[in-house]
Order: sequence, then structure tokens, then C-alpha cells
Amino acid sequence: MNQLDRYDWAILNELQTDARLTNAELAQRVGLSAAPCWRRVRALEEAGYITGYHATLDRHKLGLGVLAFVRVDAAQNTADITRSMEESIRLLPEVTSCHYISGAGTFELQVVSQDLESFSGFVRNVLLRLPNVKDVHTTFSLGEVKASSALPLPETFLSKPPRKSKL
Repeated sequence: MNQLDRYDWAILNELQTDARLTNAELAQRVGLSAAPCWRRVRALEEAGYITGYHATLDRHKLGLGVLAFVRVDAAQNTADITRSMEESIRLLPEVTSCHYISGAGTFELQVVSQDLESFSGFVRNVLLRLPNVKDVHTTFSLGEVKASSALPLPETFLSKPPRKSKL
């Protein structure tokens, strides 16, 4: 799969909006018949454009009222030490995302926790005990304005393909 055409872009757009669409619903929305639509979805998965499907959960309803952004400063930044820190961070379920960053700090983490007390315990008993951690700096979310995993897709590719004739 070298180049995406407008059908591929339309499939990606529809699936990131609603990954629970049946193949028949998806095919109808993008203007293809079911078999070619299914083949395109499989090709997009195999080529790595689609990396998975998931349910979006409400963290508040699950008792995770604290959302923190934590910058982790490493004592040293060598390739081996950074890889070791990455491996350790990947194992922490409280960390919902981690980015290797430029500027001040080494990693920027997004961390969820039940409350401030459990977050504080996580920092003291887990984060500060990771190998090579020099310091952590935390900011807290006071309210979520937008949270989305949907990627902005080029508008030029998202014009609706012509619908198939029902003749």
C-alpha cells in the first residue's frame, strides 16, 4: 500500500469516528461494496495505518478523578539509560501516555489517579524510584477542554466519494 486514495482516507475517517461500524455500514458510508471495503480495511491494518480498535472510557466514572502531567528529569541522558527508563514507564498502568521531549526534562507523562493522596503515593513510591530519575515536576488538569485520539485528516481527501448506483 504505497499511496492512500480517497476511499482509504474515507475509511480511516469513518473508523476513527466510529470503530464499531459493521463492514456493510462502513462500505455504504464510503461508497464501496462490502468485499472491496473489507479488503481495504485489512490492507490498512496490515500496512500499519490502523493500529488497533478500542473503547473510550470515562475516567471520572471509573473513580480516576486526578489527571496530572508529570515532567520527569533524568539524571543522565544516554541511549541505554533512556531505553531503560522507557521500559520502566511502559509498565506503569497509571501512565496513559508518555513522550520523550525536547527542552527541560526528558519525558512528559500523562498520569491518572484516584485522588491526590494516591497520586502522591504513586510519585513517592513509584516514579521517584525509577532508575535514573533526578526530579519530577507536576501540573494538574483543572478541567478537560478536549480529549480525543482522532487525528486530523486532510480535508482534500475526505470529500465524499460518489455513491454507488442502486440500479
